[in-house]
Amino acid sequence: MTETVALNNGRLMPLVGLGTSRAGDDDSLARLVATAVEAGYRLIDTAAVYGNEAGVGRGIKDARVAREDLFVTTKVWNDAHGRDATLAAFEASLERLGLDYVDLYLVHWPVPSKDRYVETWQALEEIAARGQAKSIGVSNFQIGHLERLAKETGTVPAVNQIELHPYLTQVALRGHDAVNGIVTQAWSPLDKARGLMNDATLTELAGRYERSIAQIVLRWHVQSGIAIIPKTSTPARLAENIALFDFTLAEDDMALIDALNADLRHGPDPDVHA
Repeated sequence: MTETVALNNGRLMPLVGLGTSRAGDDDSLARLVATAVEAGYRLIDTAAVYGNEAGVGRGIKDARVAREDLFVTTKVWNDAHGRDATLAAFEASLERLGLDYVDLYLVHWPVPSKDRYVETWQALEEIAARGQAKSIGVSNFQIGHLERLAKETGTVPAVNQIELHPYLTQVALRGHDAVNGIVTQAWSPLDKARGLMNDATLTELAGRYERSIAQIVLRWHVQSGIAIIPKTSTPARLAENIALFDFTLAEDDMALIDALNADLRHGPDPDVHA
């Protein structure tokens, strides 16, 4: 079972969850979600653009855990910015999930070229006021986007879900989130596309701690106060990715991982992504 972090509205969110981007068809995803819950996961992250909300919903129904003990996140996609489009997109997500509410609803990208993310955020405030999303947040927002929300709206995001891993540590953005009561959550925390799993420093640490490289990296995240949603479809790795709370990295070893930062981003640039 994973530890939790308190959001700025007092609700608790698991520190470790299951990411489901590109996780397969609805049948395989339903099995994956049910297996993850059996392994101890309580946070399941999806999004409208993943095209798998129905599979996630089926997996939740198949899991042997009460709905109130699960934390379900989904996101509004870039083509549904603006109040009316966002409200409609949210209702469609609920229908696909087969749920009455979600625990966290996120604006997936700011899409500054459309200049509608403030209006979209205000739609999320309406959804939260109705109780259909227990918490609301953003994904891939930069400091400037967050500052504009703070200036023009009345609600601070509970979460900012961003690309974050030892090669892209996002120190300034994490600091801004922390000062403003926003939990930073990492997508792609293992950064396999950049070869993180072959890094010499991490390989040495894995041997010394008798843990996998993935566990060293994920432990660095949670020990840094960063929530994570690693992806895997392998049952053994499901168990491995959540077994992070029975060891601690030494301060000097945390610093070694911090020093790996190279500002390497493999996802889109949030300032221009449309």
